[in-house]
Amino acid sequence: MSTKNEVLFALMTEPEGISGERVARRLGITRNSVWKAIGQLREDGYEIEAATNRGYRLVTAPDRVTEVEIRRWLKAETIGARMEIHGELDSTNLRAKALAATGAPHGYLVIADSQRQGRGRFGRSFFSPEHSGVYVTYLLRPQMLAERAVMITSMAAVAVARAIEAVAEVHAGIKWVNDIYINGRKVCGILCEAGLDFESGMLDYAALGIGVNAQPMAFPEDLRDIATSVANECGHTVSRSRLIAEISNQLEALYPQLESGEFMAESRERSIVIGRDVTVLRGDEHFQARVLDIDERGRLVIRTEAGVSRVNSGEISLKLN
Repeated sequence: MSTKNEVLFALMTEPEGISGERVARRLGITRNSVWKAIGQLREDGYEIEAATNRGYRLVTAPDRVTEVEIRRWLKAETIGARMEIHGELDSTNLRAKALAATGAPHGYLVIADSQRQGRGRFGRSFFSPEHSGVYVTYLLRPQMLAERAVMITSMAAVAVARAIEAVAEVHAGIKWVNDIYINGRKVCGILCEAGLDFESGMLDYAALGIGVNAQPMAFPEDLRDIATSVANECGHTVSRSRLIAEISNQLEALYPQLESGEFMAESRERSIVIGRDVTVLRGDEHFQARVLDIDERGRLVIRTEAGVSRVNSGEISLKLN
């Protein structure tokens, strides 16, 4: 961690104020180095008050996604504990998959402030403007059969819904299998891409991409009626760094349930499609169905004119009627 970030962390842990001398002694640096770091933080938009007998006090902070601010809220010891942060990437998933090929460890986190080629399922684009959203990919290395990979997306949806509710006074629902909705509009998309061991049929890795519209946002005309942001719905800005930390915390809490699927009970409770009539999109065809349930393997249970069937997320997409 840089000196500037170490000084920032010291300010965050001492909300009533801390003297430059104490900061210097704690970090093993000179008071002049502390003074320079304070100046750099002010240039970055942090409002820092200096008062006699009290020292420096952090008054306000800009919404910057930084490692030090994430670690302020991070409790997870593995998932998200190692990270890299970029101003812009083509795609956090592309970066994570490249890292997977070089042996990056389980839980490694890739973060971008914006994406040039943000993607959703079936190659759809994902609106990813700078300073507005959470665009992250977790590199996971679960020991599981490839056919059960949908469980990772189901787990992530529950984790993201919990994280959003931890930072905002809103209820988050899940549109099977990978979208999070607030008040009837999409706020998050999840894209899990897997690397396979073809001999064993097991996953080599999973690149779990998550995009959350976080801050107040104005959407393109074609998205205004179907997309929203956490801040638009709760009425105030949210800390993107805290939201990233909360997602990491919730993923680590749920990860031990990946084999048993215990989180599926909460997934069903949060579902906004169970009991609804939907249009099922499969390639170029579409048909009407009634959603009956989501089974223990994360598959959608639907009823059509042909009867009751189960489908996985790789086969279909849904449009709410």
